Amino acid sequence: MKTMRFPHPLVLLVGFIVLAMLLSYVLPAGQFVRHTDPATQREVVAPGSYHHVPATPVSLLGALVAVPQGMAGAADVIFFVFLTGGAFTVVDQTGALRRGVDWLVARFRGREALVIPLISLLFATMGALENMQEEIIPLVPILLVLMRRLGYPTLTAAAVSLGSAAVGAAFSPINPFQVGIAQKLAQLPLLSGGGFRLVVLALALLLWIGGTMRYAKRYQVAPVFEELPNDSPASVGRHGLILLLLLATFGGFTYGILKLEWGFEQMGALFFVLGVAAGLLGGLGLNGTAEAFIAGFRDLAFSALLIGFARAIFIVLEQGHIVDTIVNGLSAPLAQLPVALSALGMIGLHTAVHLPVPSVSGQAVLTMPILTPLSDLIGLPRQVTVLAYQYGAGLCELITPTNGALMAIVAACGVRFDAWWKFVLPLYLGLLGLGAAAVVVGIALMK
Repeated sequence: MKTMRFPHPLVLLVGFIVLAMLLSYVLPAGQFVRHTDPATQREVVAPGSYHHVPATPVSLLGALVAVPQGMAGAADVIFFVFLTGGAFTVVDQTGALRRGVDWLVARFRGREALVIPLISLLFATMGALENMQEEIIPLVPILLVLMRRLGYPTLTAAAVSLGSAAVGAAFSPINPFQVGIAQKLAQLPLLSGGGFRLVVLALALLLWIGGTMRYAKRYQVAPVFEELPNDSPASVGRHGLILLLLLATFGGFTYGILKLEWGFEQMGALFFVLGVAAGLLGGLGLNGTAEAFIAGFRDLAFSALLIGFARAIFIVLEQGHIVDTIVNGLSAPLAQLPVALSALGMIGLHTAVHLPVPSVSGQAVLTMPILTPLSDLIGLPRQVTVLAYQYGAGLCELITPTNGALMAIVAACGVRFDAWWKFVLPLYLGLLGLGAAAVVVGIALMK
């Protein structure tokens, strides 16, 4: 009997584009009035301003054109992926990357179980600090080499990186792109409720890291411990310089994000310099460095293009003027529910909205101005409203196929998306349950 196969990621995303096009014919077009919020300097909606507008159904041609428009809209991310992927291929072809991984594996011989929690905590910290996602894509080749050396399945590379970062971001007390924006829009002090969020974050990471370690151990094969080759002093020196250059690049990368507010263009330029410098230091020469870049472009082309296809879904919904219709339709019934059920309903609302609005910051400026006055009306603490947004929208980053970074990283790991779902769904439901419990407790503690 032939088993039914999960659709290819590209087929899945095109299917969502077609679904968005069909919904533009079924759902009434409407929109909220928007204005610039003085606290965040972002465009937000005016509560109670939803109104119908003339229908603008998206034609088949319009849906097809949305694909290159999505590519253009995500161009900074796509070219960042290409440049960083090329740079890491250059570093890998010098031999320095594999030597560094071999050295690291040798240090953890007999203590392989420590690798997963250590790497997971590192990525969770970056997720909590700056909502790290697309920046993870170029790091996948290193993680794949490391996990294979330790005998862990390749899916583990996605779990310890993007998975941990998404959990850290969703439960973070300081993530500026989630809790920071949401608290400003709810007119709450920044970092307020931080102690409560830290406790829940610790519980969430225990759940996620524990689940990842259990999966990795279940499918682990014998680790590959290789003796480091007796390279010449000159070769060892070159590899050492390249690895130092790599560490310096990561230092500059982190500083640029946190202190200089770098965008993907600046980050891509930094990694391009890394690739050129590493190729010349590693003896590849100009032509060899260029060929290594091209090989890296080729290897990550599919992952990068998935980001553009994911962006196209939102473009179709926006052109059909049905994004606001979806949000208004989902939020209206909450006013009729008891306080606790309304809070839990907000988690469900944010989960549903995150599929057509895959940007957590974009979702905040769309929903928080609507839900904050609703919370006041029914007596729900505003801090709990922010929690419901964080857990509903943030945890969706683990499962939704409209998250281009998730699709790209899973593809780069060579993992089928249905295999990722099979792994992540039990953990996602556990984390969602933890978030729901935190919201109910928050109602009592955050009066």
